[in-house]
Order: sequence, then structure tokens, then C-alpha cells
Amino acid sequence: MDRLLFKQVDSVGLVLWRIAFGLLIATEGFGAIATGWVKRVMIEPQFTFNFIGFEFLQPLPGNGMYFYFALMGVFGLLVMVGYKYRFSMLMYALMWSGVYLMQKTSYNNHYYLMMLLCWLMVLLPANRYASLDSKLNPEIKSLSVPRWAYVIPIALIWIVYTYASIAKIYPDWLDGTTTRLFMQAKQNYKVIGPLLQKEWLHHAMAYVGIFFDLLIVPMLLWKRTRMLGFVLSLVFHLFNSVVFRIGIFPYMSIAFSFFFFSSETLIKRFMPKKPLYQGFEIKVPSYKPLLVWGFGIFMLVMVALPLRHWFFQDHVLWNEEGHRLAWRMMLRTRNGQLIYYVIDKESGQRTVFQHEELLTKKQRRSMRTKPDMIWQLAQRIHEIELQGGRDVEVKVISRVKVNDRKYYDFIDPEIDLAAVPWEHFSHSDWVLPSPEGFMDRPEKRESKKGSE
Repeated sequence: MDRLLFKQVDSVGLVLWRIAFGLLIATEGFGAIATGWVKRVMIEPQFTFNFIGFEFLQPLPGNGMYFYFALMGVFGLLVMVGYKYRFSMLMYALMWSGVYLMQKTSYNNHYYLMMLLCWLMVLLPANRYASLDSKLNPEIKSLSVPRWAYVIPIALIWIVYTYASIAKIYPDWLDGTTTRLFMQAKQNYKVIGPLLQKEWLHHAMAYVGIFFDLLIVPMLLWKRTRMLGFVLSLVFHLFNSVVFRIGIFPYMSIAFSFFFFSSETLIKRFMPKKPLYQGFEIKVPSYKPLLVWGFGIFMLVMVALPLRHWFFQDHVLWNEEGHRLAWRMMLRTRNGQLIYYVIDKESGQRTVFQHEELLTKKQRRSMRTKPDMIWQLAQRIHEIELQGGRDVEVKVISRVKVNDRKYYDFIDPEIDLAAVPWEHFSHSDWVLPSPEGFMDRPEKRESKKGSE
């Protein structure tokens, strides 16, 4: 254990990762402003769909969120150059966690991973070389870092990729249905649009996705396959960047390679003036128990969270319970139809509530199929009616389809969603059970009808 975690190794990989990561998170901060993301997600909405329990996190009024993201960009640049590194990284981690938890409209797994990496980076000694900190304070300068600074990020990345691979092993992914549906939305892309509609490409994407996620970390760890793995990583992530336009994540994934290549190779290619650390010390610090237990618990949580959907009733592809925080990346398409109506408790009058007037286009598209967001909007509608002097029940008619199949009833229309509490750790009974054969292919449904 001491040799695995506390042997001193050359710091070049971690230093290069800090520089790349700092640049990327700075780009995320400034880029969110430049692309209009802040305006669409934080400023235009009347309210945001927080992670339930974090309602106290709200966007700053007026143009405050522009300054918020600009400040994040500045902290990212300070991380890159290694100035006040831990403070800058801590502030970015806090601010990005706030962004992540105050809205789910633009949820994706990449934001979650970035939050985890930001907090991990707060603890890593990534400013001991090629940083303003080490220049201003030579006492911290060092050619080496403890090996745990490499082991823990690699372990986290391995967990992410492995679960992403396993989650893809279901019929609609294996037969190319999911990738075909994704590519239909890309048919108007210049030059590559027609190519993306080819059936062979849909199948290739499906199986390359499974095997890449499963094997990329072992390939990068093994010296004989490292360069091949790196080339595959470049092709895979650049393809995703062009086709899916998912921000900094592909480039962050490519930068992960700094953790795998030998120090000799990295120094030769990127830092020829850096002396190579060739010591073999094992320095066991006084904080060993805290580090071992702390990161042990962290890794246990990372392994356990993606499994929790197996402990909820019904199928995660239907009810979405346990879908988040589980590395279930781009696995399905969902579409929904939704009507809210309110019933006055005094008069019994029932009226349709025009909920779409409360939402932006992006919010409407995002929330129609997600039980927690449907419930949150019901709570919001109830508050609005109370402010208007009416106490009402809030009910919904909701239908959902998965992967472009037929629509099925989704939410129990007899339940007053304003009166039921949110269940964090158990199934919500007002989500209707998945219909028999809701994931059947059309030809299979027809054969069932014929046999009846």
C-alpha cells in the first residue's frame, strides 16, 4: 500500500494536466458567456429546476451570472498558471458546484465529472513545478509528487468509462437504434450530414462506443498499447466534438492521457528543461490514515452510485430513477406530452394551467419526460395559485415515449402532485409502472397482437 500510494514519482504528468485543465475550465467559464449558454440557462428562465434540496441556490439577479462566470474563467486561468492554486481551484470548485446544483435543464454527465475533478484537483499537489506559486515560494518546488496523485484520478476515470460501457449493453444500443436516432438530428450538418445517416456507421458507433469505453484505460496503462490507445482517443473524442458539440469534454478526455505516458516521454515532448526525477523514496505522511480512508470512501461511493437504479422499482429507461450520477451517457431518446390542470379546492372548478408560459423553450423540451422536474413544476404552480388567493390541487396528464416508440401514460392523473413529498431514496408511486413491452420493436408488438 505504501509503495502504491506514497512512492515519489515525477510530477510532469500532473503539472501538464493542471495546465490543460485550468485552460479548459477557463474556457468553460468564458465560453458559457460567449455562446449564450448563461443567457439561455441562467438569465432568461423565470426560475431554474434545482437539484431537489438545493432550492437556496438561485441565479444572481440581473446580469449577475455574467460576472459569476467571468470570475470562474479568471480562477481557471489562475489554476493554469498555478497562482494561489489551491484557493483558485477551491473557488472554481465551489462556483461550478453551485452552477451544477442550481439547474438541471442542461444536465449532462460531463458537468458532473467536471465537478468531481475540480474537487479532486483542490487536493492534488499540482502546483509544485512550472507554477507561479513555486516561483514565488521556492520551498514548495519539487520535481516529484506522491504516486496517489496519479492513482486516484486514474481510478476515477476508469470507473467512469467502465460504467459508461456497461450501460450501453442493452438491445436498442446493440442494434444501432439509439445511434440512428441521434444521427437523424445531424442530417443537416454540412459535408458529413449524409454520411452520418449510413446504417453501417450507426452500428460502428454503437460497438466502438462499448469497446472504447471498456478498454481505453487498460490500453493507456499498458505500454505496448498506449500509443494505439492515445490515437484511438484522439479520433474518438474529436469525432464526438464535431458531431455532438459537447463543449470541453472531448478535450478534457484527451488531456487525461497526461496521467498515463511516461515522464521521459512527456518531458521530451512538452518540458525539455525540466530535470527528470529519478529517486525512489517512499515518503509516508502523517495524514496517511485520513487520505486512505477518505479516498477509499470516495471510491466506494463512486462505485456504488451508478448501481442504485437496480434498487428502485421498475426500469430506469422508463422512470429515470437513478439515471443521474450513473455515467449513463447518451443512451436513449425520450419525448413527452404534458398537460397541467388545477382543481380549486373550494369550488371544484377544474382548469388547464398554461405551464409553458412559465418556461423557456429549452426548459419545456427538457422537463416533459423527467418525473422530478414534472413534480417541481407542480410545486411551482401550486405556489403561484396560493399567491393568487386560491388553494388548488395540481394534476397532470403525461405521456412518454422512449427511443421513438409509441407514447404511453407516464404519471398517474389522479394524484395531486402538489400534495405528495419527493422521495429521494425510494420509488415515486405516482409514476405509472412501465407498460408491458414498452421497449419492444414495432414488428414485435405486431406479432404479439397477431398471436392474441
